[in-house]
Amino acid sequence: MTTTATGNRVAHRPTSLAARAATVLRDNDTGSLVTASPRLYPHMWSWDAAFIAMGLAHIDVHRAVRELRTLLAAQWHDGMIPHIVFTGDDDYFPGPDRWGTDDAPQRPRDVRTSGICQPPVHAIALRRIIDTARRTSKADAAIAEDFARDAWPSLRRWHRWIARHRMSGARGLVTIVHGWESGMDNSPRWDAPYLAVRPGADLPPYVRLDVLKVDDPGQRPSDDEYDRYLWLVEQLRRAGHQPDRVVETSAFLVGDVFVTAVFALASETLADLGAELGAPAAEIAELRKWAGQARDATARSCHPETGKARDFDVHAGTWLDTDSLAAFSPLLCGGLPAAAEERLVATLDGPAWSGHPDLIAAVPPSVSPHSEDFDPRQYWRGPQWPVLIWLFGWAFGLRGWERHASEFRAQGVHLASDGSFGEYYEPFTGEPLGSPNQSWTAAVVLDWLCSV
Repeated sequence: MTTTATGNRVAHRPTSLAARAATVLRDNDTGSLVTASPRLYPHMWSWDAAFIAMGLAHIDVHRAVRELRTLLAAQWHDGMIPHIVFTGDDDYFPGPDRWGTDDAPQRPRDVRTSGICQPPVHAIALRRIIDTARRTSKADAAIAEDFARDAWPSLRRWHRWIARHRMSGARGLVTIVHGWESGMDNSPRWDAPYLAVRPGADLPPYVRLDVLKVDDPGQRPSDDEYDRYLWLVEQLRRAGHQPDRVVETSAFLVGDVFVTAVFALASETLADLGAELGAPAAEIAELRKWAGQARDATARSCHPETGKARDFDVHAGTWLDTDSLAAFSPLLCGGLPAAAEERLVATLDGPAWSGHPDLIAAVPPSVSPHSEDFDPRQYWRGPQWPVLIWLFGWAFGLRGWERHASEFRAQGVHLASDGSFGEYYEPFTGEPLGSPNQSWTAAVVLDWLCSV
């Protein structure tokens, strides 16, 4: 069932790869949720769960729906969807005690969570589940559509929370208060803002567990970085996890162009779903308004010379120019003039990105190999991530760019064809890095293979 590909790398045929992906999702399933990975991430992560649910829809639509129900059951009363929903597994740090959310009045009483959020990809997942179910059977379509009617108000409250608490003071971009909220935890995008975070002498002591669960601890963020991460968690605790107070007091406050573009894309997607489901017209219009505001802010972030999108450091009052994949965020949601968009697509296709001659798969790494920040083995500082390849490819298909969408799908499958379902991949050798048997990697590969 396998064929030898480049070098010593073994590639599975599509049927074998799909079967292995389905096995990963089943093996990581606890019944109520699929853990992000069996070793490194034994809980539910917000944007992981969205991608995982999309993959599950190809196995069992009812199970896919249950995945998102579990996540939405952890939604805070003010609308925020937390970035971690904790299981009973205590072999992970920082756990719920460190986050200190048990006393937050807006947290549901019957579940323990973190106190921050992640990119709002959930409406995109719901759209994908419905589309998959409609191709499968009328019964599956009914399950997905009934769930969508139940979930739509919760997802709208989630988008309203972002619009209300995170879309001011950062040139219209969605503001994040921790690099973890971006989903790209240690990206060089955050190097300058993190340097301004000064951990207090009263930072509670801690013992990291993540470096014990990967073969090479050098792939993970440094201890110095973790001090800063945990100081921000401490600030959240001291602000009582009140959203406006958190924004006022956080030492890290950045307008995130990638999250903003995702918010624009997801808000339009949720509005379209609402129109299908008969949601109130005023609520649909409000979603489209937020989408337009986020789309415009994404476009305005682009550098006048390079055309690349930028983040904005609120405390420093400066734009952040980084050669990361987030520079192409406007391609997710649109909003650029045609000439500027064509230029950005040409840059993405060029030798500094997808067209680099040494890449094992012709899709963009998380940081350009031409950048001085590039590290091919270090988390969000250079490796290729199948989930981001899926997201950009899906958006390209939505925008009618079929050639790009098809190429990203084919190259994404090629990247993950060894069947290890790594968290991320070394972009020149294809070596799987981070945690193996990663659920969201298996999920997007399964979606690619079942969508051909």
